[in-house]
Amino acid sequence: MAKPPITISCECGEKRDVAYGDRWQCETCGRSWNTAQIPAEEYEGLLRSVRRHQLEAVGMTAVAAAVLIPLIAVFGSRFILLVVPAMFFWLFVVLPFWRRRYHRTARGAPRWQLHPE
Repeated sequence: MAKPPITISCECGEKRDVAYGDRWQCETCGRSWNTAQIPAEEYEGLLRSVRRHQLEAVGMTAVAAAVLIPLIAVFGSRFILLVVPAMFFWLFVVLPFWRRRYHRTARGAPRWQLHPE
């Protein structure tokens, strides 16, 4: 999994997404920004929460498949009709709930004030 980039907004108005630990020099004003100023434990905490949300989505899909596939294989094709309601439930109940939680986590992520070098 790729680590989420850090958006740096220079005082001159220039913005850039930079990987954690990298330096960026603004092309407009020449200021240099170093993302290593961000505490490693805070950034790792953000990474853990992003991974947790991704694993939740994969886990829910795997559980649904682990239930529906054996039902269809063992009891016949009449259980294939469960796929349609399961997909509607996934798209209109589970996914919006999961997205709200994910966006709430993203909004609650720490904001760091970097200082130019």
